[in-house]
Order: sequence, then C-alpha cells, then structure tokens
Amino acid sequence: MSDADYEAWLDAIDAGEGYALVCPEGHGSLPPRRVCPECGSDALSREPLDETGRIETFSVVHVPSPRFADDAPYVTAVADFGPVRTTGVLRGVDPDGDEVRVGLTVDIGVEERATDGKPLVVFRPTDD
Repeated sequence: MSDADYEAWLDAIDAGEGYALVCPEGHGSLPPRRVCPECGSDALSREPLDETGRIETFSVVHVPSPRFADDAPYVTAVADFGPVRTTGVLRGVDPDGDEVRVGLTVDIGVEERATDGKPLVVFRPTDD
C-alpha cells in the first residue's frame, strides 16, 4: 500500500467510512488492489467494513520496535471486519489483563502512536 493510499484508507476509517475491496466471489482485500489476490478478478467494488469486528488473534508486546517505544506494553491484534481481517493496536484494555481475548468485539478507528504521533489503526472494545 502506498503512503497516499494508506492515508486515504485511514481517513476513511477515521470518518466512519472504512472499506474493503470485494470481488464478485466475495473475496475481500484491503486497498490498493487492481485485482482480487485470491481469484484474479478485476471487478472489485468498495464495500463497507462491518461496524464491529471480532479479535481473531493477538500478541502482547513488551519489547517494541523503536516506532512504538513509548507505547509499550500494547496489544497488537488481528480483527475480522466482514470482508477482511486487519491488524491494529487494541486499546482500552489492560495489555496483561483478562479482558484481552480471542472473540472480543471491537470497534475500529484511527488514533496516534504515543511515540511519534503518527496515525495507526486502533481497536477498542465495544460496550456489548
């Protein structure tokens, strides 16, 4: 994903208009794409992400890369949002607590890294 494409995708998420690219077979992918990575179809449509997602897997990071030095400890997670799964940082939970679990329902948004203020995809638990 180019920087401009990634920033446009983050802007869409931040505006509550997150999307995936979906082919007629229902395979989802994240932009930029010209063809479906699974079937090769070039008939891609922009489909909204589900309003909430579910954590599929996660990792608690205690020894971060330099770009996340001031954010640690934090939870990196992969969440399913309908047509796609995406990676983000899970916030609003104790990284070492019991509330971090597979199946947790989350919202998606954009917030800043503590280390450098750059935007990143963030998940937060819903109130369900």
